[in-house]
Amino acid sequence: MNQPPQQQEPPGRQAQMEPVPDCGEQSYQGSGKLTDKVAIVTGADSGIGRAVAIAFAREGADVVISYFDEHDDAQDTARYVEKAGRRAVLVAGDLSRPQACRDLVRRTVDELNRVDVLVNNAAYQMNRDSLEEIPDDEWDYTFATNVSAMFHLCKAAVPHMAPGSSIIGSSSVNSDSPSPTLAPYAATKAAIANLCASLAQLLGERGIRVNSVAPGPIWTPLIPATMPPEKVEQFGSDTPLGRAGQPAELAPIYVLLASDDGSYVSGARVAVTGGRPIL
Repeated sequence: MNQPPQQQEPPGRQAQMEPVPDCGEQSYQGSGKLTDKVAIVTGADSGIGRAVAIAFAREGADVVISYFDEHDDAQDTARYVEKAGRRAVLVAGDLSRPQACRDLVRRTVDELNRVDVLVNNAAYQMNRDSLEEIPDDEWDYTFATNVSAMFHLCKAAVPHMAPGSSIIGSSSVNSDSPSPTLAPYAATKAAIANLCASLAQLLGERGIRVNSVAPGPIWTPLIPATMPPEKVEQFGSDTPLGRAGQPAELAPIYVLLASDDGSYVSGARVAVTGGRPIL
């Protein structure tokens, strides 16, 4: 089923979408896989990040909800985390700035004493029909938000991570099958997959696992906020499953990679693409 054509201003608000994405609010059932762990989830106000935050909390983790400025959406996520009986720490900030990344980790350690799981999920994209239309500062901002932020967050978090900890990067099917109108975004998602593969080898001796998830077309606020209405309407219809995925359909993969069930999974890239292959 296609979505109605719609458009928002970036970064987009989940509550204004039609239909509102399913982030597992009513469906996700936890079973104690992350009991008493401390997780940072960036972009946790909505979409995939919200689904991951809800799942982590229902699996027993305290969650630091990192977001840009979508305060209402972030507070909704926090309510679901707290309803699961876990602590929710809200941290707003622009992760394209290195200091904001360091501040996020410091706040986590100050309030929750350590970092067990770091989910690098916050991202920016914009649809452009030609190379000439891409502003220089948009190129720089996309890389700063999607790639450099992961570097700065990992660098700040690793000293506070014990053996058994997990880092997860949100890559994309665009890393292998780049959309020509999302060139900067696609390039960053390939970089994330590559960086995760490097870090898995670099951090293995410390017992820290690093993996990435490669989503296909997932119905999140990024879509109506960065694509024209006609593309929004058809979003996901060209997958073998014939539809966009819901954020809730990714959460179990993040739980696996964060939990002890994935204790020998490191350096992997997991595709959740509705049938589109990745190499």
